[in-house]
Amino acid sequence: MSTAASAILFVGRLLFVGLFMSTAVNHIRSRDRYVAIAKGRIPIPYVAGWPAGVWLLLADASLVLGVWPDIGTLMLAAFLVPITILFHPFWAISDPAQRRTQEMNFYRNVSLVGAALALFALFSVVGPGRFAITGSLLNLR
Repeated sequence: MSTAASAILFVGRLLFVGLFMSTAVNHIRSRDRYVAIAKGRIPIPYVAGWPAGVWLLLADASLVLGVWPDIGTLMLAAFLVPITILFHPFWAISDPAQRRTQEMNFYRNVSLVGAALALFALFSVVGPGRFAITGSLLNLR
C-alpha cells in the first residue's frame, strides 16, 4: 500500500473511531444512567456501564494505534449488533416521532456494522498500512 493510501486509511480510522470514543467516555462517566437504561433489556445490565466503555476504548485504541486493527473492528461490530437490536427496536414503538428516531438510530448502527466489517476485510487482506504499530492478527489472504 502506498504512503498516500496509508495516510488516507489512517485518517479514515481516526474519523471512524470518533463516535465510539465519545460513546466510550459517556459509558464510563454516566455509567449509572447506562445501567438504568439497560435494566430489563439485557441479562446483566451492569456491563452497559464502564465495562462497555472500556471495551470501546480498547477497540478505539486498536484502530487508532494500528495494533491488530482487524480485532478492533470486530470488537466494534460485536458491540453494535446487540445494541442495535436490543436498544433500537423501532418496530415495537407506536409513537411516530419516537419510532422515526429509533429507526434512524437502528439504521445508523447497521451502517456502522457494515463499515466495521468492511474495515475488517481490508485489514485482514491488505493490512492497516504504514501508519500502524502491528499488522493484522487474522490473515484472510
